[in-house]
Amino acid sequence: MDEYLRLNTKDEELRYETHNNDVFDVRYQNFVSPITKEILENFSEDHLGLDFGAGTGPVISKILKDNNFRIEAYDPFFHKDLKLLDEKYDYIACCEVMEHFYYPKKEFALLKKILLKGGNLYCMTEIYEERIDFSTWYYKNDPTHVFIYHKKTIEWIKNNFGFSDVNIKGRLIIFYN
Repeated sequence: MDEYLRLNTKDEELRYETHNNDVFDVRYQNFVSPITKEILENFSEDHLGLDFGAGTGPVISKILKDNNFRIEAYDPFFHKDLKLLDEKYDYIACCEVMEHFYYPKKEFALLKKILLKGGNLYCMTEIYEERIDFSTWYYKNDPTHVFIYHKKTIEWIKNNFGFSDVNIKGRLIIFYN
C-alpha cells in the first residue's frame, strides 16, 4: 500500500483494539489451530517459541502454554519487549501479521535471524491468486493490510532469505530453516 494511504500509528493501534481477540473464544482458537496444531506436532515442551505479532489476545501463546510449551509473546503495540528480539527461537508463530509489515524485507530478515537452525516459521495470511477479482477481494480492504502476498512472493522470500524450504497449506505458510 502506498505510504500516503496508511493509517497513522494511533489509528492503526485503535483499529487493532477493535479486534475481538478473546483467548477463550473457541472460534478464535480454531482459527489459529493450523499453527498451533503444527507446533504441537513438531516441537516439544523443551523448545522455545515466539508469538510474533501476538496482538491484544495472544491466543497462540495461551494454547501452547496450556500444553506446557515455552513461548514468548511479542507485539509492537501490545507486548513490546524488544529484548525478545535478541533471543533465538526453535519456532516462530506469525498469525495474520505479515500483511501488516510496512517493511517486509526488514521483518523477514529479523525473523530469519532469530530463528534457530532447524526451526520453523509459521505464518498465516490470505494469499492472492490470479483467479481472485482483486477489486472485490475483501482481504485488501482492511486499512492495516499494507502488503499482499502471492505464491511467487513466498518463493522469493524462501530463496532470498535462505530458508531451506517452504510449504503452503492454504492460509498456512511454513518456512523451514
